[in-house]
Amino acid sequence: MLEVHNVTKKYKSFTALEDINLQFDHGIYGLLAPNGAGKTTLMKMLVTLTFPTDGEITYQGEDIINLGEDYRDILGYLPQDFGYYKSYTAEKYLLYVAALKGLNKQKAKQRIRELLEIVGLPNVAKKKLKTFSGGMLQRIGICQALLNDPKVVILDEPTAGLDPKERARFKRLLSTLARDRIILLSTHIVSDVESIANEIIMIKDNRILYSMPQQELNKLLEERLFETTLPFSELEKFRATHSVLSEKQEKNKMTVRFVATETGPWNKVEPTLEDVFLYVFEEETESSEEIKYG
Repeated sequence: MLEVHNVTKKYKSFTALEDINLQFDHGIYGLLAPNGAGKTTLMKMLVTLTFPTDGEITYQGEDIINLGEDYRDILGYLPQDFGYYKSYTAEKYLLYVAALKGLNKQKAKQRIRELLEIVGLPNVAKKKLKTFSGGMLQRIGICQALLNDPKVVILDEPTAGLDPKERARFKRLLSTLARDRIILLSTHIVSDVESIANEIIMIKDNRILYSMPQQELNKLLEERLFETTLPFSELEKFRATHSVLSEKQEKNKMTVRFVATETGPWNKVEPTLEDVFLYVFEEETESSEEIKYG
């Protein structure tokens, strides 16, 4: 059990996170929030790259700072931008990381072969990383995070640069690993966690807004989500009077997906996690062009 107890993180006068309380058991946890909400700060505290200003984080009841190397031995971490040596081959780089983690060389070689097979790169062990595409490098990053067969896996934007096929392969891998591990996955791509996460965590205004199974989260919009088709001439007026989540052009009209408290001559639809995300972070998503939806 990994637990976050009343954690606050401040940088001088700026509060990055405030009074965070979370519990992680075996399974996949999806961390969703716009840029700047504190996702990466939380992950850095969970891997001891930075420390809480107040509160504590415990693993099996022990403060992870006090556990030190014992905690890092069971930890796998993929940051948004992981460091690597371009002139190294994939195998040499992964052997280097394995040595840093204290793995036996022969066992490390076997583990590297297994992981390269899992991520679909079995034939590139001897190729230099400078020849790899962005998606291939990201898969090598996933390999390094899993080298020590970790019990706690922290992944910050792990699908960045992966194509749809690679993302599907990665999600299958996570589903298999989650049987006896804690996996925390931060992403802007809602569909990456929608199909596999046991629980969704949303951060807003530097606090935990929701932490619950996505089926429960979807109930926030139950009986309140609708679709209708409008001529273009009516679209601006409709936007001004309704909470529009998405729009799709179809022939010479626009199909609009929106939230309403009253019923009308519209089609009621079942909410998805993306609908909830767009609704909860409506102001942030309107002002940011960096948020992506898969």
